[in-house]
This record gives sequence, C-alpha cells and structure tokens, in this order.
Amino acid sequence: MRIFENLESEVRGYIRSFPTIFSTSKGAKLTDENGREFVDFFAGAGTLNYGHNNEHISSALIEYLQKDGIVHGLDMATTAKKEFIETFENLILKPRNLDYKLQFTGPTGANVVETALKLARLVKGRSNVVAFTNGYHGLSQGALAVTGNNEYRDESYISRANATFMPFDGYFGDWNTLEYFRKFLEDGSSGVDIPAAVILETIQGEGGINVASKEWLQELESLCREYDILLIVDDIQVGNGRTGNFFSFEFAGINPDMVTLSKSIGGGLPMSLLLFKPDLDQWKPGEHTGTFRGNNLAFVASKVSLENYWQNDDLSNAVFYKEKILKDRLEKIMKKYEGEYKIELRGRGLAYGLEFKDDASIAGEISSYAFEEGLIVETCGNQDQVVKFLPPLVIDEETLTDGLNKLEKAIDRLFKDKKAKLTGEF
Repeated sequence: MRIFENLESEVRGYIRSFPTIFSTSKGAKLTDENGREFVDFFAGAGTLNYGHNNEHISSALIEYLQKDGIVHGLDMATTAKKEFIETFENLILKPRNLDYKLQFTGPTGANVVETALKLARLVKGRSNVVAFTNGYHGLSQGALAVTGNNEYRDESYISRANATFMPFDGYFGDWNTLEYFRKFLEDGSSGVDIPAAVILETIQGEGGINVASKEWLQELESLCREYDILLIVDDIQVGNGRTGNFFSFEFAGINPDMVTLSKSIGGGLPMSLLLFKPDLDQWKPGEHTGTFRGNNLAFVASKVSLENYWQNDDLSNAVFYKEKILKDRLEKIMKKYEGEYKIELRGRGLAYGLEFKDDASIAGEISSYAFEEGLIVETCGNQDQVVKFLPPLVIDEETLTDGLNKLEKAIDRLFKDKKAKLTGEF
C-alpha cells in the first residue's frame, strides 16, 4: 500500500476503509492480490447494479472494440448512441408512459446535477433552488450548494447563494414537513424566493437511507405544480432498479419534470443522463457542452444491460424477493442488540441502512470488523452512524446470505470485544 500513501493525494477515501489492493472481481465478489475474497455490499456506491464484470456487458464491449467501434465522439451521432436511445425509449420510457428528452452531460453525477440546475434556472428565470436536509447531490460547486452535509461545505470554496434547504420527510418525526415548506412559499416576507426548482432523492443514500413516503412525494409534486416549480428527482444512486422499479419514484405515481441518472445507467462505465419534459428543452445549440458527454462504450454497456434485465419484470421481482431476505435478516440482527443499543432499520428495495442512534462510531467499527470477515460495506449519514447496504441487484441468494452471515459475525465479535473492554475480560 506504500505506493498509494507516498504518491496518491490525501483526499483518497475508500482505500482507507478497505485497506487492501483489489485485483479481480466478478458478480458480487472482489478478490485482492493475496487471493482473499470479499462479498461486496457496496457495489461501487451503486454503480455496479449489474455486478462486477457482468458477462453480457463484457462480451458486448469486447465485440464493439474488436470491430473498431467509436469510443469518443463528443455529441456527434454514432451507432452506439442511436441504439442506446432507441433501447431506452422502447424498454424504459414507453412502458412507463414517460415523455422525456435526453441530454448527455459530463460523465459524473455532479455533472448532470449541475446541468439540471442550470436548465431549471434558464427556463424559469429564477435563481433559487430548494434542496432538502441531508440531501447529497455532488461536490462540484453548484451541486455542493444543494448538498446538506456540513463536512463538505467549507466556507473557503462553497457558494451558498441561490439554494434554500427545507426539512426532508421525517426530519421532525411524524410532523408533515411540507406544511413548513408551504408556509415559506405562502408568506411573501419569508425571505425565501419562489424557487426555479426543487431537487431531492426519494431515498437519501449518503444522507443515511432516509426514505420519503409515497404520500409525501405526491404532496410535494402537488405543491410544485401549485407554485410553478420544477420537480427534479435525483435518481443517481437509487434509480436504475435499486428500489425494484427502474425509477425510484414509480411507486408514488409522480411525474418529475427532470430526472438525473448516473452511476449504474452506464452499466459500470462513466455516463450521466438528464431526462426532462420536452417543453423544457430551451437550450441553444452548444449552450451546455462537455468533452466527455458521449461515452460510446457506456452506451454499449447500457444498451445490453437494458436488453438483458428490463425486457420483463424478472429483475424487479428478484430485487423484491432479495429485499425480504435482507430486511428479515437485518431485523433479526437489530432485535438481538436493541436492548443495549438504539437501532433503526429503514430502506426500500436493495438500499437499506442500519442506524446506531446513541453511538455514531459503531457503524464505522462494524464496517471495519466486516472487512476483516471478508465483507465490503460502507457507512453513511450525517455522522456516518448508518451501516449502508447496496449489494448488486444481480447478487445470488447464496452470496447474499453469505454476506449477511459475515455481517452478523462481525457485529457479534465487535460487541463481544466492547463488552470485554468494559468488564476488563480480555
């Protein structure tokens, strides 16, 4: 690991949580240079919904490269782009009766968020945007302005202008936070300008797996329509099948004005995509550009992913089935220790979080112990107090159970060590 410590920037993060050199991967497993195998409940922070080195994707990419397919084409028309757009329209948009245009932005999630904010302000002629407590939308300056976590919001580089935060669903317990939001909109002296847009995640991934209810999302959409505010759903981490449906908002029956997609939409390769209603397409040609706004390899990977997993409901049904396995096992683990610790479980689909409310450090310790047991699992939340579960959607039941066994063993060992330290029994 010395080469990384000596030459790579101190900004490196996950390498510190998982201190080994990984060399190969397949499905829901990673193997390091020493041949040690790890079950992956991290999935590239939601990038690898279809698993590591998915055979359908790998085969399609190899074939495309061997035929000298175009790799880089800016936003020129290519066969790969044409076939992706046709597939996305036929398998995703039409079956859901969604009428969106597509804009390919720079390859990161922050790129597509910046694009959505810029377009919303252009269309509405207003600068304010409302985001929500504990929301995470990226770390470039515009995206960071609507990201809530104070750890990233250093005064030396963040622009706090033109962004207002409102409480997310459940922020005040059972009280309806949209009543609070409505009051600010109704009062012309509240100091909150009517926003161009509202941006939110239906499940706040980095924020702690905070889940918005169907009713809250429906009421938010109604509020946005009432005040002529664009509704932007950030589906970068919890879209692309993570909740069982392709889009995380489908269960609520809402129709956002814009949807941001990244991470798994590229089949594991860098690609970001903005969906927006046709009347919002008010760009002048070339008004928003980027060198890597047309990753043709990602088009190939995404097309084959859609063809193999979204022709029918098999993947969705598998996600709902595996959700029950994950949730049931986590509930059993929680009940084992809820007499000693205040623990809360929440999530949807294959995005779950186990929060330790009275000791934020426990989640990080669980992640460390799990790594020792051969399980990759990260933390999230405003104090990293939540153990976060994002296994690949294609994980098989045996590997899912194996990972949960490793998790339970890690938690049992951690709490045994903690008890030993308290009693002096080493």
